[in-house]
Amino acid sequence: MEVVGKVSFSKTHPSLKGKRWVLATPLNLAALAEKEEPKADQLVVIDELGSQRGDVIAVSEGGEAAFPYYPNYKPVDAYAACLIERIDLDDDEVDRLLAQQ
Repeated sequence: MEVVGKVSFSKTHPSLKGKRWVLATPLNLAALAEKEEPKADQLVVIDELGSQRGDVIAVSEGGEAAFPYYPNYKPVDAYAACLIERIDLDDDEVDRLLAQQ
């Protein structure tokens, strides 16, 4: 996912007070290879990594998004699990995979 902005809430669940939130867009193979713009809907993600606009992050979604807070319950649906520094793609392999779609 690519971070495209920050999110602010006027009210939040008490257990999430002071947490940082970002808006992120899922990236498919074509978007990762910079062959097209991302097309997926954006998600609000809790971010404790300090990601910035343009950073690529890996996200845990659903029930697994709350695992970093276990055993304390936090109502989280998407959690920034890591910052991705580099993605190496083979152009020929990307073209082959995209042609199969």
